[in-house]
Amino acid sequence: MTLDHPALLYRDLSEYRTVLSGFARHAVAAGDAVLVAVPGPNLAVLREALVGLDRAVSFTDMTEAGRNPGRIIPGVLLAFAAAHPGRRTSIIAESLWPGRTELERPACAQHDALVNAVFAGRDTAIICPYDATRLDGAAIAEAGRSHPAMIVDGVRRASVAYTDPIVTAARSNRPLPGPPDGAVRMRYAEPADLGAVRRFAAEHAAKAGLAETRGEDLVSAVNELAENTLVHTAGGGTLTVWADRGQFVCRIADQGHLADPLAGRIPPASRTEGGRGLLLAHHLCDLVRVHTVPGATTFHLYMDVPPGVGP
Repeated sequence: MTLDHPALLYRDLSEYRTVLSGFARHAVAAGDAVLVAVPGPNLAVLREALVGLDRAVSFTDMTEAGRNPGRIIPGVLLAFAAAHPGRRTSIIAESLWPGRTELERPACAQHDALVNAVFAGRDTAIICPYDATRLDGAAIAEAGRSHPAMIVDGVRRASVAYTDPIVTAARSNRPLPGPPDGAVRMRYAEPADLGAVRRFAAEHAAKAGLAETRGEDLVSAVNELAENTLVHTAGGGTLTVWADRGQFVCRIADQGHLADPLAGRIPPASRTEGGRGLLLAHHLCDLVRVHTVPGATTFHLYMDVPPGVGP
């Protein structure tokens, strides 16, 4: 069993429709479980192209399921494979599209690289489309590093830039932007401080304009990561919060080192205690970025604030 993980560099929607609908039809004919997970407008194109195969193909809007690239592997790809045990899976997965922000792009690149590590040895095909006319050269170069094969102008070739997925993913382990002037922070150092951490996050999330349920999601994520600080590191940590360009940001910094590049990507066994903090943060937040080196780890949790809401 092997993973087939090519990138498709498409130049227009006609090529997109032809290549990807052909991929899906071939997979259905072979008896594979088939998933189409692409952004909404492109999803409509492929739904139309695959009329008549609705019962054989699953469709997911990646702008929702993959809003945070960090939840695509556990929440979309692994979840689909788990729902079809014993069957080969064939997946169209578009994680990077025009409109992704500069904050999101490194997370997309890291995701695409880690797919190779997570699905190595699995009987799976995952084709990843990239808009070659609207994405810049840096994005296309990242696609070459994270995909063993590239499909360009209908021709498939091995990617000469492809390299070890863990090494490639590490390229996205970059220092995160520092807090702006006016950011508010608090220290925590013991379990008794977690209640104050939750109240602090909830209060400032509400001031920023997050809806109550979204604020509760954020507080849960913050609590999990702050608790991880106390369990796995010495010296406690710092929670810093601020609002910035339509997002509310929580920064958690401690003295730990997140050595496992797959942390937060693979759900632990049901009977395993712990190991779910970062996984939960990816599930609940609109974006999670991490920078880690020996002796220092920083998490940024981002939540979108509706336009016109907040201070």
